[in-house]
Amino acid sequence: MRIQPTAQDIIDLTAAWTGERSADGRPRVSEDVLIALSAITAEQAWHVLDAAGYPHQFAGGWRTTKPGVNLVGRAVTAQFLPHRADFDAAVVTAGAREGHHDGERQNSWVVESLEPGDVMVTDIFGKITEGTVIGDNLGTAIASRTGAGAVIDGGVRDLPGLTAIDNGVFFYRAADPTPIRGVVLSGMNTPIRIGGVTVLPGDIVLGTDTGVTFIPPQYAEEIAVTALDITNRDIFSKQVLAERVYTTAEIDVLVWPEAIEEHYARWLAEGSADNAR
Repeated sequence: MRIQPTAQDIIDLTAAWTGERSADGRPRVSEDVLIALSAITAEQAWHVLDAAGYPHQFAGGWRTTKPGVNLVGRAVTAQFLPHRADFDAAVVTAGAREGHHDGERQNSWVVESLEPGDVMVTDIFGKITEGTVIGDNLGTAIASRTGAGAVIDGGVRDLPGLTAIDNGVFFYRAADPTPIRGVVLSGMNTPIRIGGVTVLPGDIVLGTDTGVTFIPPQYAEEIAVTALDITNRDIFSKQVLAERVYTTAEIDVLVWPEAIEEHYARWLAEGSADNAR
Protein backbone atom coordinates (compact mmCIF):
# COMPACT_ATOMS: atom_id res chain seq x y z
CA MET A 1 0.00 0.00 0.00
CA ARG A 2 0.93 3.68 -0.32
CA ILE A 3 0.14 6.57 2.00
CA GLN A 4 0.31 9.04 -0.86
CA PRO A 5 -0.56 8.08 -4.45
CA THR A 6 2.06 8.42 -7.15
CA ALA A 7 2.17 11.64 -9.15
CA GLN A 8 0.67 9.79 -12.11
CA ASP A 9 -2.20 8.53 -9.96
CA ILE A 10 -2.97 12.11 -8.90
CA ILE A 11 -2.73 13.30 -12.51
CA ASP A 12 -5.23 10.61 -13.52
CA LEU A 13 -7.51 11.51 -10.61
CA THR A 14 -7.53 15.21 -11.57
CA ALA A 15 -7.48 14.80 -15.35
CA ALA A 16 -9.97 17.64 -15.86
CA TRP A 17 -7.12 20.04 -15.05
CA THR A 18 -4.85 20.68 -18.05
CA GLY A 19 -2.54 23.33 -16.59
CA GLU A 20 0.65 23.36 -14.54
CA ARG A 21 1.17 20.77 -11.80
CA SER A 22 3.21 20.42 -8.64
CA ALA A 23 5.90 17.75 -8.40
CA ASP A 24 3.47 15.46 -6.56
CA GLY A 25 1.01 15.66 -9.47
CA ARG A 26 -1.51 18.04 -7.93
CA PRO A 27 -3.00 20.81 -10.09
CA ARG A 28 -1.14 24.07 -9.53
CA VAL A 29 -3.42 27.05 -10.01
CA SER A 30 -1.35 30.21 -10.51
CA GLU A 31 -0.52 32.67 -7.75
CA ASP A 32 -2.30 35.44 -9.65
CA VAL A 33 -5.55 33.49 -9.61
CA LEU A 34 -5.14 32.68 -5.91
CA ILE A 35 -4.67 36.37 -5.15
CA ALA A 36 -7.80 37.24 -7.12
CA LEU A 37 -9.80 34.55 -5.31
CA SER A 38 -8.72 35.85 -1.91
CA ALA A 39 -11.13 38.78 -2.24
CA ILE A 40 -14.28 36.92 -3.32
CA THR A 41 -17.26 35.57 -1.41
CA ALA A 42 -18.65 32.06 -1.02
CA GLU A 43 -21.75 33.16 -2.90
CA GLN A 44 -19.74 34.35 -5.90
CA ALA A 45 -17.89 31.04 -6.09
CA TRP A 46 -21.07 29.01 -5.66
CA HIS A 47 -22.78 30.93 -8.49
CA VAL A 48 -20.23 29.67 -11.02
CA LEU A 49 -19.91 26.17 -9.57
CA ASP A 50 -23.67 25.63 -9.52
CA ALA A 51 -23.96 26.69 -13.16
CA ALA A 52 -21.12 24.30 -14.05
CA GLY A 53 -22.82 21.34 -12.36
CA TYR A 54 -20.91 21.41 -9.06
CA PRO A 55 -23.54 22.59 -6.53
CA HIS A 56 -22.16 20.57 -3.60
CA GLN A 57 -18.74 22.16 -3.07
CA PHE A 58 -19.57 24.18 0.06
CA ALA A 59 -19.33 23.10 3.71
CA GLY A 60 -20.58 25.34 6.52
CA GLY A 61 -20.66 25.32 10.30
CA TRP A 62 -17.02 26.19 11.01
CA ARG A 63 -15.10 28.15 13.58
CA THR A 64 -12.09 30.15 12.43
CA THR A 65 -9.08 31.63 14.16
CA LYS A 66 -9.25 34.77 12.02
CA PRO A 67 -12.83 36.04 11.54
CA GLY A 68 -12.99 38.39 8.58
CA VAL A 69 -9.84 36.96 6.97
CA ASN A 70 -10.17 34.64 3.98
CA LEU A 71 -8.15 31.45 3.56
CA VAL A 72 -7.10 30.57 0.01
CA GLY A 73 -4.74 27.89 -1.26
CA ARG A 74 -4.23 24.51 -2.91
CA ALA A 75 -5.58 21.51 -1.01
CA VAL A 76 -3.33 18.83 0.43
CA THR A 77 -5.85 16.26 1.62
CA ALA A 78 -5.55 13.82 4.50
CA GLN A 79 -7.92 11.27 5.98
CA PHE A 80 -7.88 9.65 9.41
CA LEU A 81 -9.88 6.57 10.40
CA PRO A 82 -10.59 5.04 13.81
CA HIS A 83 -7.61 3.10 15.13
CA ARG A 84 -7.20 -0.55 14.22
CA ALA A 85 -3.95 -2.22 15.26
CA ASP A 86 -3.20 -4.25 12.15
CA PHE A 87 -4.10 -1.36 9.83
CA ASP A 88 -1.93 1.01 11.87
CA ALA A 89 1.01 -1.40 11.51
CA ALA A 90 0.52 -1.45 7.74
CA VAL A 91 0.40 2.36 7.65
CA VAL A 92 3.58 2.69 9.72
CA THR A 93 5.39 0.27 7.38
CA ALA A 94 4.15 2.05 4.25
CA GLY A 95 4.97 5.43 5.75
CA ALA A 96 8.54 4.38 6.45
CA ARG A 97 8.96 3.33 2.81
CA GLU A 98 7.84 6.83 1.80
CA GLY A 99 10.19 8.59 4.23
CA HIS A 100 7.89 9.04 7.23
CA HIS A 101 9.62 7.45 10.21
CA ASP A 102 7.68 8.71 13.25
CA GLY A 103 4.76 6.32 13.31
CA GLU A 104 3.42 7.81 16.53
CA ARG A 105 2.94 11.25 14.96
CA GLN A 106 1.19 10.52 11.69
CA ASN A 107 -0.45 13.96 11.66
CA SER A 108 3.02 15.46 11.31
CA TRP A 109 3.54 13.52 8.06
CA VAL A 110 0.95 15.73 6.41
CA VAL A 111 2.46 18.93 7.79
CA GLU A 112 5.93 17.99 6.57
CA SER A 113 4.64 17.56 3.00
CA LEU A 114 3.26 21.11 2.73
CA GLU A 115 4.59 23.76 0.36
CA PRO A 116 3.97 27.51 -0.06
CA GLY A 117 0.36 28.17 -1.03
CA ASP A 118 -0.91 24.82 0.25
CA VAL A 119 -3.83 24.34 2.63
CA MET A 120 -3.93 21.22 4.79
CA VAL A 121 -7.45 19.75 4.53
CA THR A 122 -8.11 16.95 7.01
CA ASP A 123 -11.04 14.57 7.37
CA ILE A 124 -11.01 13.05 10.84
CA PHE A 125 -14.70 12.06 10.72
CA GLY A 126 -15.69 15.05 12.87
CA LYS A 127 -13.84 13.76 15.92
CA ILE A 128 -13.24 16.45 18.55
CA THR A 129 -12.09 14.74 21.77
CA GLU A 130 -8.79 13.02 20.93
CA GLY A 131 -9.32 14.26 17.38
CA THR A 132 -7.17 17.37 17.73
CA VAL A 133 -5.17 17.17 14.51
CA ILE A 134 -3.16 20.31 15.22
CA GLY A 135 -2.24 22.63 18.07
CA ASP A 136 -0.13 25.75 18.12
CA ASN A 137 3.14 23.93 17.40
CA LEU A 138 1.92 22.18 14.25
CA GLY A 139 -0.09 25.29 13.42
CA THR A 140 3.10 27.33 13.49
CA ALA A 141 4.77 24.78 11.21
CA ILE A 142 1.82 24.88 8.80
CA ALA A 143 1.83 28.67 8.66
CA SER A 144 5.58 28.88 8.13
CA ARG A 145 5.50 26.28 5.35
CA THR A 146 2.40 27.49 3.51
CA GLY A 147 1.64 31.09 4.43
CA ALA A 148 -1.99 29.94 4.33
CA GLY A 149 -3.42 27.57 6.94
CA ALA A 150 -5.61 24.51 7.35
CA VAL A 151 -9.15 23.15 7.38
CA ILE A 152 -9.69 20.53 10.08
CA ASP A 153 -13.00 18.65 10.02
CA GLY A 154 -12.49 17.77 13.65
CA GLY A 155 -10.71 19.23 16.64
CA VAL A 156 -7.79 21.49 17.43
CA ARG A 157 -6.02 22.21 20.71
CA ASP A 158 -3.96 25.09 22.17
CA LEU A 159 -6.51 27.49 20.72
CA PRO A 160 -5.04 30.73 22.18
CA GLY A 161 -1.67 29.92 20.64
CA LEU A 162 -3.25 28.86 17.36
CA THR A 163 -5.25 32.08 17.19
CA ALA A 164 -2.10 34.14 17.83
CA ILE A 165 -0.37 32.83 14.68
CA ASP A 166 -0.26 35.86 12.39
CA ASN A 167 0.39 34.23 9.02
CA GLY A 168 -2.10 31.36 9.22
CA VAL A 169 -5.88 30.96 9.14
CA PHE A 170 -7.36 27.79 10.62
CA PHE A 171 -10.91 26.49 10.18
CA TYR A 172 -12.02 23.81 12.65
CA ARG A 173 -15.12 22.30 14.25
CA ALA A 174 -14.25 22.78 17.95
CA ALA A 175 -11.31 23.06 20.35
CA ASP A 176 -10.47 20.43 22.96
CA PRO A 177 -7.61 19.97 25.46
CA THR A 178 -6.98 16.29 24.65
CA PRO A 179 -4.16 15.08 22.36
CA ILE A 180 -4.84 13.26 19.12
CA ARG A 181 -5.06 9.49 19.56
CA GLY A 182 -7.13 6.50 18.62
CA VAL A 183 -6.86 7.25 14.89
CA VAL A 184 -4.82 6.12 11.87
CA LEU A 185 -3.79 8.17 8.84
CA SER A 186 -5.35 6.28 5.94
CA GLY A 187 -4.02 8.46 3.15
CA MET A 188 -2.65 11.77 1.90
CA ASN A 189 -3.65 13.48 -1.36
CA THR A 190 -6.52 11.09 -1.86
CA PRO A 191 -10.22 11.96 -2.31
CA ILE A 192 -11.78 12.83 1.05
CA ARG A 193 -15.14 13.96 2.38
CA ILE A 194 -15.53 17.27 4.22
CA GLY A 195 -19.13 17.71 5.31
CA GLY A 196 -21.12 16.99 2.17
CA VAL A 197 -18.24 17.78 -0.18
CA THR A 198 -15.89 15.48 -2.08
CA VAL A 199 -12.47 17.14 -1.99
CA LEU A 200 -9.63 16.22 -4.36
CA PRO A 201 -5.95 17.09 -4.00
CA GLY A 202 -5.22 20.40 -5.67
CA ASP A 203 -8.74 21.78 -5.23
CA ILE A 204 -8.69 25.45 -4.35
CA VAL A 205 -9.77 26.08 -0.78
CA LEU A 206 -11.76 29.27 -0.20
CA GLY A 207 -12.46 29.79 3.49
CA THR A 208 -14.67 32.76 4.42
CA ASP A 209 -16.83 33.71 7.38
CA THR A 210 -19.69 31.96 5.55
CA GLY A 211 -17.85 28.63 5.34
CA VAL A 212 -15.41 26.71 3.15
CA THR A 213 -15.75 26.21 -0.61
CA PHE A 214 -13.64 23.61 -2.41
CA ILE A 215 -13.19 24.79 -5.99
CA PRO A 216 -12.24 22.28 -8.71
CA PRO A 217 -9.09 23.88 -10.16
CA GLN A 218 -10.43 23.98 -13.71
CA TYR A 219 -13.00 26.57 -12.55
CA ALA A 220 -10.72 28.74 -10.42
CA GLU A 221 -9.86 31.33 -13.06
CA GLU A 222 -13.45 31.57 -14.31
CA ILE A 223 -14.64 32.18 -10.76
CA ALA A 224 -12.03 34.89 -10.24
CA VAL A 225 -13.13 36.71 -13.42
CA THR A 226 -16.85 36.23 -12.80
CA ALA A 227 -16.56 37.35 -9.19
CA LEU A 228 -15.00 40.64 -10.28
CA ASP A 229 -17.92 41.26 -12.63
CA ILE A 230 -20.43 40.38 -9.90
CA THR A 231 -18.67 42.76 -7.50
CA ASN A 232 -18.67 45.58 -10.04
CA ARG A 233 -22.35 45.06 -10.84
CA ASP A 234 -23.17 45.09 -7.14
CA ILE A 235 -21.33 48.40 -6.67
CA PHE A 236 -23.08 49.87 -9.71
CA SER A 237 -26.48 48.65 -8.50
CA LYS A 238 -26.13 50.18 -5.07
CA GLN A 239 -24.91 53.45 -6.55
CA VAL A 240 -27.73 53.90 -9.07
CA LEU A 241 -30.34 52.82 -6.52
CA ALA A 242 -29.00 55.29 -3.95
CA GLU A 243 -29.09 58.01 -6.61
CA ARG A 244 -32.61 56.88 -7.65
CA VAL A 245 -31.54 56.56 -11.28
CA TYR A 246 -33.44 53.27 -11.57
CA THR A 247 -36.04 51.46 -9.51
CA THR A 248 -35.45 48.22 -7.64
CA ALA A 249 -37.77 46.51 -10.12
CA GLU A 250 -35.42 47.53 -12.94
CA ILE A 251 -32.18 46.61 -11.14
CA ASP A 252 -33.09 43.55 -9.07
CA VAL A 253 -33.57 41.21 -12.04
CA LEU A 254 -31.47 38.41 -13.53
CA VAL A 255 -30.89 40.24 -16.83
CA TRP A 256 -30.75 44.02 -17.06
CA PRO A 257 -32.49 45.85 -19.92
CA GLU A 258 -30.19 46.94 -22.73
CA ALA A 259 -30.22 50.58 -21.59
CA ILE A 260 -28.95 49.65 -18.12
CA GLU A 261 -26.29 47.35 -19.58
CA GLU A 262 -25.07 50.24 -21.75
CA HIS A 263 -25.03 52.53 -18.70
CA TYR A 264 -23.04 49.90 -16.79
CA ALA A 265 -20.53 49.57 -19.65
CA ARG A 266 -19.98 53.35 -19.68
CA TRP A 267 -19.62 53.34 -15.90
CA LEU A 268 -16.91 50.67 -16.14
CA ALA A 269 -15.10 52.49 -18.95
CA GLU A 270 -14.97 55.64 -16.83
CA GLY A 271 -13.20 53.73 -14.05
CA SER A 272 -16.04 54.27 -11.62
CA ALA A 273 -15.76 50.73 -10.25
CA ASP A 274 -12.14 51.28 -9.19
CA ASN A 275 -13.01 54.63 -7.63
CA ALA A 276 -15.87 53.12 -5.64
CA ARG A 277 -13.79 50.36 -4.01
